[in-house]
Amino acid sequence: MTADDLAGLLGIAPRTVRELAARGLVVKAGRGRYDLAASVASYCGHLREQAAGRAGDAQASLAVERARQAKEAADNLALRNAEMRGELVPASQVTAVWSGTLRRLRARILAVPPRVNQRLPFLKAHDVAEIDAELREALTEIAHDGASA
Repeated sequence: MTADDLAGLLGIAPRTVRELAARGLVVKAGRGRYDLAASVASYCGHLREQAAGRAGDAQASLAVERARQAKEAADNLALRNAEMRGELVPASQVTAVWSGTLRRLRARILAVPPRVNQRLPFLKAHDVAEIDAELREALTEIAHDGASA
């Protein structure tokens, strides 16, 4: 059977018949001739493989890539919706709020030794200096732990 005849029977273009022959999906029976039964069986098998999603690595990876893109698009939409509902806060805002909170906490802790000295006047200057040193050391340790995290 000629490429034109096989193409008409399969509902594809003659050029597609030649491309399928180059890929081994239709069976050549000579120059410009094709084995009808073997070609139809092979082409139908190829179509079944495609329909079942087993059409080869290229098409499988394309399907995986499309699924990944669809998931990314859905995730992006979900994030935008959550942001519009006020469920998400930009990291810069969180950082600014926590930085201010921690600065105030540090200032309060460093104010402890003078307040203790004022309330307990019987403490010696050395005692107040030791309390101050311990608090500063604790703040320094926390700062170094946070820097390495």
